[in-house]
Amino acid sequence: MKQEIDRLIDNIQSVIYVDRTKLEYIVAAMIAGGHVMLADTHGVGKTSLARALAGSIRWPEQMRTLEGVEISYFSRIQCTVDLLPQDILGFTRILGSEYQLIFNRGPIFSHFILCDEINLLTPKTQGSFFQAMEEKHVSIEGKTYSLPRLFFLISTMNLKGNHLFPLPAPQLDRFMIQISLGYPSAEDELNIVATHGSSNAWDNFAPVVSEEEILGWMNRVDEMELHPDVLDYIISLVRSTRSHRQIELGASPRTGVKLSRLARALAIVRGEDFVSIDTIKEIAVPAMAHRIECQDASLESADVIRDILATQSVDGKKSPRVSKQSGAAVRS
Repeated sequence: MKQEIDRLIDNIQSVIYVDRTKLEYIVAAMIAGGHVMLADTHGVGKTSLARALAGSIRWPEQMRTLEGVEISYFSRIQCTVDLLPQDILGFTRILGSEYQLIFNRGPIFSHFILCDEINLLTPKTQGSFFQAMEEKHVSIEGKTYSLPRLFFLISTMNLKGNHLFPLPAPQLDRFMIQISLGYPSAEDELNIVATHGSSNAWDNFAPVVSEEEILGWMNRVDEMELHPDVLDYIISLVRSTRSHRQIELGASPRTGVKLSRLARALAIVRGEDFVSIDTIKEIAVPAMAHRIECQDASLESADVIRDILATQSVDGKKSPRVSKQSGAAVRS
């Protein structure tokens, strides 16, 4: 499994320069059934990243929901203030003189979606994603449609600008992680200009894994168990945000669920058969910072999470490991 995941990551990095650790987080969020928020500036490769991830998978020729609605493998939604919910979900129209009702599907009916500049949408239109992100269903004009199990949303958010509508806390809570790709290094930027400025870097790009393999990785996430010490640490970490003196709104119970699933998935991405407390500490900031609100708006929520990590007790217990032979958790 590790070789197949490495092949996927290498394939993405063949057309886009992105930090491998951040790419591991994104792939882990995908196979954990989560969604990703990219809080970034323009032109750092967000669209190329989503396109490369979706294009690295071999899809069946025809894909439909249980209700018979066609499914695309990739859609991009360019958000604007005048976009309406039906522009995302779809709508029913009347066809011909016989008044036949035809359903026009929206871009939500896709395996991979890039929602560009989501905070340009009005709150009404932002709400179009709520049910899809959590339940993998959408309700349109009184009828409920199912979405595929492999349903992955990468959303981008403007950090500055006009006509922005901040996402409400319940919607931010539905994103498994929030990260920033950041600017490339000087060496990587030179390679980007040299490669993309003189030729089409996508000429030899092709799928390297199948949809069935991705679903198999998702099943593995469900099967992996966490040691009780790790579970206790996750719960303690989440609950500590609710009593911290600098936090106005602490992390919800959903945070622990998402944090545990992301940790399992990241262990699989890295070829490990256990989750350590160190892994939880590593992913705590991207998985938790966007879920809290600080009392002082000048404070960075990521810094507050780091402060909690620095003071959080592990009760002197060592990180557990798992026996590769039996799969049972043992103490180091």
